This record gives sequence, C-alpha cells and structure tokens, in this order.
Amino acid sequence: MENKLIRSYGVSEFAMLYFPHQTPTAAYKTMRRWINLAPGLKERLAEAGYRQFNKYYTPKQVGILIDHFGEP
Repeated sequence: MENKLIRSYGVSEFAMLYFPHQTPTAAYKTMRRWINLAPGLKERLAEAGYRQFNKYYTPKQVGILIDHFGEP
C-alpha cells in the first residue's frame, strides 16, 4: 500500500485524524468503539500484534485500519 499516511502513530494521534473535532481522549474512545463493532477487525489487528492497551499503532496496523475505515 503506497500511502503517505502509513507510519507509526500514537493511538490518540491516529484517532484524531478521523475525529479532529473531538478531544484526544474522546477520539480514542470513539476509535476503540469503531474497532470493537467492526466484524473481524479486532482479530486482524491482533494478528498484526496489536493488544488493547498498546500506546502505538505500527505501520502494518495503520494500514489495516485505513483499509477497513478508508482514509481519514
């Protein structure tokens, strides 16, 4: 995936790309809710090494999220 958005992000930093008008905490909680409600997404992220309380998304995890939700 050739995309300049693909890099490591803090989880709140990445959530703010999708929810720029929310506080970082609210954006993070909204992103967690989206991930929990998306069929199969938690499993894909877990296969890429993500665990619930990680502080960062790896470039691979960011690619999975963008693939699932579209570009922010």
